[in-house]
Parts: sequence; structure tokens; C-alpha cells
Amino acid sequence: MADKSKKGDKPGAPPPGGKKEGEQPPGEGKKGKEEGKGKEEEKKEEPPPKPKSVQPKDDVGTRKGCRRYKWELKDSNKEFWVMGHAEVKFLSLGCLLAALVMFTGTVVHPLLSLIITMEMSIFLFFIIIYTFAINRYMPFILWPVTDLLNDLFATAFLAGAVAFAVQSRQTMPVNYFVAVILIGVAAFFPLIDICLQRKHFRGKKVKKNVLVPPQKMAGAPKEEPKGEAAKPKDDKKGKPAPAAGAAPAGAAAAKPGKK
Repeated sequence: MADKSKKGDKPGAPPPGGKKEGEQPPGEGKKGKEEGKGKEEEKKEEPPPKPKSVQPKDDVGTRKGCRRYKWELKDSNKEFWVMGHAEVKFLSLGCLLAALVMFTGTVVHPLLSLIITMEMSIFLFFIIIYTFAINRYMPFILWPVTDLLNDLFATAFLAGAVAFAVQSRQTMPVNYFVAVILIGVAAFFPLIDICLQRKHFRGKKVKKNVLVPPQKMAGAPKEEPKGEAAKPKDDKKGKPAPAAGAAPAGAAAAKPGKK
């Protein structure tokens, strides 16, 4: 009997709330799908990287910050050296420095040393301005005109210094004579720079009638065309209104005719 009972016993069915082998609970599959969808949506929502805007080589474009300063520095030095302004200024500066050194061994009027140091400082100022592209950030100053005026004044001051140096001494030592010649050569280079400055003003014409105020047409009444003025306007009831020069019909009938 015991054997029959063992043979007859079958494995019991799983309870209604139990899990089968290899079977996931109903909530876990949905959660996995939702997480996968969320990751895909995040990937789709990420904006693509913005491509770098192509900037023109001959213009600043939309450059800002360090990119703009790098372009301005490169363009300013290119213009300063290629057009010949840098060479002329450095030659003038070298001549004045050599003249100042030659004056050290002789007695010189303090006015000559003052003029030389003044012109050297002005040439250094313009060299620094153009080398570090400071002029590009101060557009309210007309730099070509400023440089042109500086060249004119430099030529006049250095030529006057040469004349004063010759007149103030009856005898000129060799060092003094060489220094005076160097000042004269330094006065010649600004004239060359003036000729180079003319390139900045070519092709630029002055606009005419810039200061003439516009005509005040806003306050003037608009004239109606003749065709529209001749047409009579309709009344509210739809009847045509009488013309400006015509009398009403009732008034014409009421007046007695004259014999």
C-alpha cells in the first residue's frame, strides 16, 4: 500500500500566485521596455554639435574675443609691414637714436635733444599702436589722418632742428656734423610715409548733400487727384451728394425767375 501511494502521488500544481521557472514577473518586462524607450528618446533629444561658422579671410566677420584679436593682430601687422609704414618709422627712429648718441660727446643746445626725444617717443607710440592692433579697437580716431599729420609735423620739426643746429654753432666737430646729417635723413623718411599714406584715401569719394536736411513732406496735406475730386460722394441714404458749386434742387425751384 505504501508503494502504491508513492506511485500514485503526482507533483502538486504550483499555487496560483507562484512563479514558474524562467518566467519574469509582469512588471519587470514593462519597466525594461520603458527604460529602453527613455534612453532612445534621450539620444534623439540630444542636439547635434553645431558646425563652426566659416569666417571670411579678408574681414572680421562675426569673430569675438580672442579669435577677433588674433585676426586683428595679424591683419594690422600685415598692413603695417607690407605697405611700408613700419620700415619708414624704424629707419627714422634709428637715425634719431644714432644722432642722440653722436651728440653725447659734444656740447649741444638742450632744444635739439628735446626735439629728438620727442620725435622718438611719437614714432614709438605709433609703432606700438599698429603692432598690437590697438587702433582697431579705437575706430573713433581717424588713424590714417592722424599718422599723416604726425608725418607733416615730424618733417617740419626735424627740418627746423637741422637749421637751428647749423646756426647755433660756428664750428662743427665731426660728431656734431654727422648727427646733423642723421637728423636731416630722419626728416626725409616722414615724407616717404606721407606718400604711402595716400593709398588709404584712394577710391574714397566724399558724399554730396550729406548735411542737407530732408524735405518736410509729413506736414504737407495730400492733394487729391482731379478725377476723384470731380466725382460726387454718396450720402448715407445712397443718394449722390450735390457738387460743391451746385445749389440744391429745392432752392432752385423756390427762386422766382426774373424777366
